[in-house]
Amino acid sequence: MNKYYLAIDIGASGGRHILAHREDGRMVLEEIYRFPNGMIEMDGELIWEVDRLFEEIKTGMKKCLELGKIPESVGIDTWAVDFVLLDEKDKRIGNAVAYRDGRTNGMDREVNCFLGEEELYRESGIQKQLFNTVYQLMALKTKKPDQLKRANKLLMIPDYFHYLLTGEAVSEYTNATTTQLVSPKTKEWNKELIEKLGLPLQIFATIKNPGTELGSLKEVIQKEIGYNCKVVLPATHDTASAVMAVPLKQEDTVYISSGTWSLMGTEQKEANCSEESRIHNFTNEGGYDYRFRYLKNIMGLWMIQSVKKEIGRTLGYGEICEAASRCSIKSLVDCNDNRFLAPKNMTEEVQRACRESGQQVPAGIAEVAAVIYNSLAVCYGKTIQEIEEITGKSYDCIHIVGGGANAEYLNQLTARITGRIVYAGPIEATAAGNIAAQMIAAGELNSLEEARECIFQSFPIATYHP
Repeated sequence: MNKYYLAIDIGASGGRHILAHREDGRMVLEEIYRFPNGMIEMDGELIWEVDRLFEEIKTGMKKCLELGKIPESVGIDTWAVDFVLLDEKDKRIGNAVAYRDGRTNGMDREVNCFLGEEELYRESGIQKQLFNTVYQLMALKTKKPDQLKRANKLLMIPDYFHYLLTGEAVSEYTNATTTQLVSPKTKEWNKELIEKLGLPLQIFATIKNPGTELGSLKEVIQKEIGYNCKVVLPATHDTASAVMAVPLKQEDTVYISSGTWSLMGTEQKEANCSEESRIHNFTNEGGYDYRFRYLKNIMGLWMIQSVKKEIGRTLGYGEICEAASRCSIKSLVDCNDNRFLAPKNMTEEVQRACRESGQQVPAGIAEVAAVIYNSLAVCYGKTIQEIEEITGKSYDCIHIVGGGANAEYLNQLTARITGRIVYAGPIEATAAGNIAAQMIAAGELNSLEEARECIFQSFPIATYHP
């Protein structure tokens, strides 16, 4: 009889429940439920509808019972940096504000009043991005200090959902590192840094590693969904789960976890918190088994997703990709420019950037998409050169995982512009990595290396040559 494991993977635009089991040594995934997600505006803030999302989590879990496939365990992964605050009665304080909200504007200057960017990087190894948790917390301290004073717990978004399922309040390691408040040396909360910033130390929950069993579902949840199962922490940062599913030797490979964001980097055993690394804006996010995801955040397919909503609603992503491949426009934009983080209209912002730089202004979905795809590939080319310069290693291939592994035109461009062989797949990397952590915890897989080999044998991998 098959043992089933449930991965709940929630991204910025939607979530999925993926049931998995092993069959003939391979990992088999089955999507059983899908639901929408997105930021909405409330009380003058961009927020996540965490109450609705939790209802969707439970609805998808009920599907397992309907299918007669009760999971051994369940684990949830989401995006990083965002959090909720709970008071002493464990009631949520305020909204679950989204990282694209403008509340962090100018908060880097506020943080710099307590310590400089160089020291913050040395202490955390995390690249400066205005939406990082440290800047969100400074925004609360500056603009809504009463919320911070009332807080008894801070939980990252997936930690909050795990808490609602089990009653156990912990901080999972990979997501905790994205706060910019965890020491890459001790792998624990950096108490000196937190106190220096004037933040309340008591709100930060104990850090636990991926693979930790939190316990069973609360009785009220068991009654609602109709069964009990274990809750096991995956790498709750979706990129950390996706990197677990990169099925090649990490020391020889540069990966791109391609989705709303393009996270491009390599895996290292030690963090690189050097000034050279900071200047090039690389980050050292925590990974499974205390490995470091040494990578750069690139704006990614968020730009394509936005353009599709604006001027390509009737088209699928494959159709947009194909249309872009037939365009000859050569214009490029800087994908990492903050102007593309949350513009009112992405199409107009891309056109404006081209106009300001004296380049051909794209017209229509095909040309706008072509500019974005080409710009992403050029950014990938620059980034792999920087990785080689800093690490002193040469990388002859790039492995793309996640939804972007489906973007054939972008994959072809990446191979041509970088001059490297590109391997693409698995598409469901985040779910596969989430499941891998649960299977290792259950003893069904013995190690990360075995999990990666299993994933390599389980899913199709496409190859693109320069």
